[in-house]
Formats: sequence, structure tokens, C-alpha cells
Amino acid sequence: MSPSETVTGSSPVEASRKTGHKETSVLIIAVFVAGLCSIVYELLISTTSSYFLGDSVKQFSLTIGLYMASMGSGAWLSRFIRGNLIRNFVFLEIGLGFLGGASVPLLYLCYSAAPDAYAVVMVALSLSIGLLIGFEIPLLTRILERYYSLKLNISNVLSIDYLGALIATLLFPFLLLPLFGTFRSSLIIGLINLSLGFLMLAFFGSKECGPSRRRLTLLNAATAVILLILLIAAHVLTGFWSRSLYSDHVILDQQSRYQKIVLTRYADDVRLFLNGNLQFSSRDEYRYHESLVHVPMAAAPRHSNVLVLGGGDGLAIRELLKYPDISSITLVDLDPAITQLARKNPLLRALNKGVLEHERVVIVHSDAMQFLLDVPANSYNVILADLPDPNNVSLARLYSREFFNLVASRLTSDGVFATQSTSPYFARHAFWTIHRTLESSDFSFVLPYHVHVPSFGDWGFNLATKFPLSPDVFEIPDIATRYLSQNMLPHLFHFSPDTDNPEGETVVSTLDDPELMHAYLKGWNYWR
Repeated sequence: MSPSETVTGSSPVEASRKTGHKETSVLIIAVFVAGLCSIVYELLISTTSSYFLGDSVKQFSLTIGLYMASMGSGAWLSRFIRGNLIRNFVFLEIGLGFLGGASVPLLYLCYSAAPDAYAVVMVALSLSIGLLIGFEIPLLTRILERYYSLKLNISNVLSIDYLGALIATLLFPFLLLPLFGTFRSSLIIGLINLSLGFLMLAFFGSKECGPSRRRLTLLNAATAVILLILLIAAHVLTGFWSRSLYSDHVILDQQSRYQKIVLTRYADDVRLFLNGNLQFSSRDEYRYHESLVHVPMAAAPRHSNVLVLGGGDGLAIRELLKYPDISSITLVDLDPAITQLARKNPLLRALNKGVLEHERVVIVHSDAMQFLLDVPANSYNVILADLPDPNNVSLARLYSREFFNLVASRLTSDGVFATQSTSPYFARHAFWTIHRTLESSDFSFVLPYHVHVPSFGDWGFNLATKFPLSPDVFEIPDIATRYLSQNMLPHLFHFSPDTDNPEGETVVSTLDDPELMHAYLKGWNYWR
């Protein structure tokens, strides 16, 4: 028995095999992590752009297209990398970890400091990160040629890379986004990318990188420290960003699974923002909610069963509970974080008077369309849609002809439907597109109306029924209101020439062709 066998318990050949097995395991891990990180960067940039610019389909499509094109360019350019592949791969991971990790903080900074340059920065980041990602798999494939035949090498690399991509698509919506938000998630993924550099240096550095190992280790460590500092300071940085974006003091900044929730306060004015869009101001929200609720309730012969779609803040429910003849109110809101906030936050509880705990209120966390599909026909006397504005495809479908047909089928024959319909002044074509879409649905009569809400400006609604409507016969019952009265009710249905229906310029919005979203974005972007 040789001395080496005595000490190690194995022959030189067995030791070589064990070393080779460890090295291939490290490389397979690298392929997996590379696939995971690449998809998350893509999702982060797309999601952040959707928050800031709306039109999620456009943002995701643009980001994916830029990524794929630049990844292809990176893969093609990788052929010109010669020499030490391990060293080049580590250097690549350092650059990718830094650029990818800092991508969302850079987008946040750009949106607050130079919003007109946001699109240029987003495109530049997508192209740059995609280009670097394009180098990864070709380089790893070439490194793995030492251990596998071509057939096994290609199948191993692609299958592990695709598995990493699958895990990324599961981690992003269910773990990263709800727990860490986009800002922290990008920094975390950047650090994971940098960990690949440390891993490769630990296993291959001494024999592959030579004198450059120390420099690469220091560069990797310095980059990791920068991202780690940004991660530790994320709360302060996002707070500073929020203060620059919102004029009032930010008292809550939360990322749920579905949206970014911000609550601000100045003196007695509490404001709720979802994905940067104002939902209400406590100083004048009563004008909006009284108009949303009491106009359709004045039109409805019966009030027994009422359905509210959206409105998880409980403010519409507050108005509905003024009617003693309501037996049941069902509130359907997609995001549990909103109803939880409305229940627990003392400022919101003071506004909604704790109505979400009322015995007549049933809360369901579900998509509005899916909920309607699951309930029987003729279930409700009144349905109110207090939904966010249609600034993306997911929301625009809740203002489509198909959705309105579904709502009509769930109402009783004498039922009434009302939906908030954005501003007839700031988004005139969008408002009247909603009106025309309702007219094209299974509703027989549609009445538009609007109200001035100081924090929003001129704001519109649409009322729809299957029976003849006339605002002249509407009667506001004897309930406590701060704004709406019987005398002023008829005036809500009159429109000035600059807010009236632009005849021949509106179209019907459908699931297949969400014209409303385009009209909405065009209208509001004009004023921004």
C-alpha cells in the first residue's frame, strides 16, 4: 500500500474522480443559479416598470423582447472569449451581480429624479443585463466539456437552466415580491449572483485563476459589500424615495403579493395609494363614496343583497350600512393586505368606522370575475364596482363587455349596477368607452354621472339596469350624508361640452381587445 493510500484511504485515481465529481457538482449549481437569477431580473424590471408606467403587457413584452435579443447577442459574442474560462466567468458574475442587483434601485432613482429618462434607463438596463446573461450558459457549457460528452453536456446544461427558470417563476410571486418587494429582491438576487463568483473561486481559483484570484476575490467582495449596504439601508432608501414621490409624510409602505400599498398623512389628510395611484383622500372621499353608493341605491327598488367588487378599504361599506333593509353585503377584494389594513390600521378604522367587522358584511378574497363565475344567476339586488382604474390588461378586463355581461346575469331583473369610471375630464375617451361598453352589454339602460372630488378632480360613474331609468324619479332616503342631497342629485347627470360624449370617437372594450386601457393611458399621460 502506497503512503498516499494510507493517509487518504483512496487511490490517486479515486481521489481524482472525487475531485471531478465535486467540480461538476459546483458547475451544475452554477447553471441552476444562473437560470434562476436571469429570470428574476427580467421579472423585476418588468414589474417595476408596470408599477410606474402601467400597461403591464407592454412592459413585460418589451422587457422580454429586449432580454431575448441581447441574450442572443451575448451568446454569439461568447465565442470570442478565449483563455481562462473560469476567470472570465467569475468576472462576468461580478458585473452581472452588480448591474442586476442595482437595477431596481436605479429605476426607483430615475423615476423620482428624471422620470422622462425612465424608458431610456429601463431599455439600457434590460439590454445590458440580457447581454451579460447571454454569456453565462455558453461559458458554463464550454467549461463542462471537460467532464461530459457533447450530447450529455448540452442536455444537462439546458435542463438544469430551465429548472432554475421554473423555480424563479415560483419564487418571484409567492416569496420574493410579497416578502421583500422589488427593491430588496433585486439586491438579494444580485448577492446570489455574486455568491457564484465566490463559489467558483473557492473550487477553481487556486489552479485556474492563478495570480488574478486575489484581485477577483477582492472585487467580488467589494461588490457584495456595496449591495449588502444597499440592502441594509433599503428601508431608509425606499423611505427617502417615497418622500420624494409623495408630497405627504409616508406612514406605511408595504408590498403585498399583488401591489405596492402606501399610506400617507398630512395633518388630518390620510391618503391611500396603490401602485402609486391615489385611491382616496380622507378629506373628500365622502363625495366619491356617497356618489358611488347612494345614486344606485336610490335607483334600486330593493336592497336586500348587495355585492361590492373592490373597495377593500371599507368606505363604500360604511355608506351601505346606513340602509337598514340590507340583509347581506358581500365584499370581494383580491388583496387580503388591503382588508387587513382597513381592519387594523387605526386611521382607516376611524374612516370606515370598523364596518368590516359588522355582522352583515361577508368578506371574500378573490378575483372579481372569478367570484362572479362561481355564484348563481340573479343573486344580487345591487352590485357596485369600486375597482382601480384600468391602467393594465388585468384591470381593463373588469371593464370589458364580457365582464359587464357577467355582472348583468348575477343581478335580479330589477337589480342595479354602478361602476366608477375614471375622470370624464382627464380621461374623457376612457370614461365614454366604459359607457359605450356597458351599452353594448346585456344591460338595457345606462346613465353616466359625475361628481367633483377635489383630490381627484371631475370623477365619473356609470349606472346600468335592465329596466328603464330616469334620474328624475330617484329619491335619496333619509340618511346622513355630507355631500349628496335630493336637490343636487339631478345635476350629477349633466355634462359640460368638454366632458360630454365625443360622438363617434369611442369604441367597445372587450377581453380580446382592451381598447379601454389604451384610451385610459393616453388620456392620463397627457396630463402627467
